[in-house]
Amino acid sequence: MNSSYDAPVPPATFEFLVMSLRAQVELQLGLVHFGAEEERPEPKLPLARHAIDMLGMLAEKTHGNLALDEQRLIENTLTELRFLYVQASGRLAAKSAAAQS
Repeated sequence: MNSSYDAPVPPATFEFLVMSLRAQVELQLGLVHFGAEEERPEPKLPLARHAIDMLGMLAEKTHGNLALDEQRLIENTLTELRFLYVQASGRLAAKSAAAQS
């Protein structure tokens, strides 16, 4: 098979899966943005919540089968992302309330 994609592909690891889902959440929350600040998109809370829930399900299904560093990674990632989600929800609620005033 001849492919025009020459960049190395990262190994398929548990860590890479967790970090991929984390990046998805950060993107959906508007924390990762390329472009002018005034063009920053609004957070997409349902999509962020879905990816967080996916990580939660992964943590639940793999509980007891992970190395200590993998367990810490998924638990810490979930804690951080849930906190960021609550912050984004609060900012959206405050923005909505200010717009209605």
